Amino acid sequence: MKIFFVGFSKFLILFFLVLFSLSSCIKKPEWTEKVFEFNKKEPKKVKEPEISELLQKAERSFRKGQFDFAYEYYQEIKNKYPGSLESILAALRMADCKYWLGDYLEAISLYEEFEKLYPTNEAIPYVIFQIATSYYKLKLSHDRDQTYTKKAIEHYERLLKNFPASPYTLEAQKRIQELRELLARQELYVANFYYRIKYYRGAYQRLLYLIENYPETSSAQKAKVLLLPYYQKALLETKELQEGTKKDFWGEKVP
Repeated sequence: MKIFFVGFSKFLILFFLVLFSLSSCIKKPEWTEKVFEFNKKEPKKVKEPEISELLQKAERSFRKGQFDFAYEYYQEIKNKYPGSLESILAALRMADCKYWLGDYLEAISLYEEFEKLYPTNEAIPYVIFQIATSYYKLKLSHDRDQTYTKKAIEHYERLLKNFPASPYTLEAQKRIQELRELLARQELYVANFYYRIKYYRGAYQRLLYLIENYPETSSAQKAKVLLLPYYQKALLETKELQEGTKKDFWGEKVP
C-alpha cells in the first residue's frame, strides 16, 4: 500500500509539470488582451483631448465674432468639467460673449457670478470694469431715467478704489466724468422744466443741488448764471403762496 502511494505521488507531480509546460506554450486569446488593456485606461486620458478640442472651437468662434457659437462651447466646458482651469476661463468668456452680443444685463449677471465665485482671480479688475461698462452701455439720454448711469459710476469708482493701478484706471476716470456730466445735465433739464410750469421754488432747489453735487460740470456753470433770476422767482412764489394768490401753469389758483 505504501508503495502504491509513493508511485501515485510521483504520477501527480509529473502530471502537473506537464500541464504547466503546456499552459505556458498556449497563446492567450486576443480578446483577453484587449479587455486587460481597456481596464488599464484612466478616464482622464479620454477627457483631455475632448476639453482641449472644445476650448479650441470656443476660442476660434470667439475670435471670429461668432459669439453665439462660442457661448455654447464655453457653456459645455463649464458644465462638463466643473472645477477645471478651463471651466474658469469658460465662465468669464460666457460673460464676454453676452457683452459683445449686446445682452448687457445678462453679461452683468455672469460677470457678477464670476466675481462671487472667484473673488481673488487676477481677472477681477477686468470683471469690475466690464460690469461698469455694461451699465455704461445701457445709459439713457438726460431726459430719461438715470439708474444705469448711477450704477456705472458706482462700479467705476469701486474699480478705482480697489484697484487704483489697474490698466483700466484712466478709462474709468474719463467715463465717470462723462457720466457726471450726464447727471448734471438732467438736473438742469428738470430745473428748467420746473421753471416753465411755474414751480419756481422746485426749480431753484434743483439748481442748488446741481451746483453742490456736480460743481465741475458745464451744467453747473450754466446753473450759476440762472441762480439769481430763479431765486427771485422762488421768493415771489413763496409770497404768493402765503397770500393765497399763487396760480399754476394753467392759470388756476393753487389751493
